[in-house]
Amino acid sequence: MLQTAMRFSHTLLKEVILTGDTVVDATMGNGHDTAFLAQLVGLNGLVYAFDVQEQALQNTDKRLVETGLREQVRLFHQGHETIATAIPEETSLRAAIFNLGYLPKSDKQIITKPDTTEQALDALLARLESKGRIVLVVYYGHTGGEAELAMVQDYCQKLPQEIYSVLTYQFINQKNNPPILFCIERK
Repeated sequence: MLQTAMRFSHTLLKEVILTGDTVVDATMGNGHDTAFLAQLVGLNGLVYAFDVQEQALQNTDKRLVETGLREQVRLFHQGHETIATAIPEETSLRAAIFNLGYLPKSDKQIITKPDTTEQALDALLARLESKGRIVLVVYYGHTGGEAELAMVQDYCQKLPQEIYSVLTYQFINQKNNPPILFCIERK
């Protein structure tokens, strides 16, 4: 059976993340990906997780405490556009994940935006290790979503093929704008 974009994002990350790695959850949301990453990196690894909404931090912190994964995670109540200054420049990253759109069951007016996502991608690519991956799951069925999808697609298509491989994964016969996954891998 074909995997959903979310499930496939985890498959792609599991293939490259090792115990002790440093990774990023650029949009922590309710903490599902943050906890998943924390399990993969283990106690010797580190997860940097970002979100602009206090509710996201509270939900994620609670999930991490309940699962015993809080120690290896640094939560930032700030947007992913601050990755360049929040994560030390010399830090190399194995992987990152984005869920672009809005926080489920919250204010749908608070959305990720193309300019901040582009800033985050620039900062992550500068730190991405060889064979490292950045996965973006783009939810675009809301006001502003199409613009962000267009930016991500354009950004990925312009990456030099000598340095990066880029995959896109989507269901083309489903209604209601199913998410589209992009995976950037540094060669």
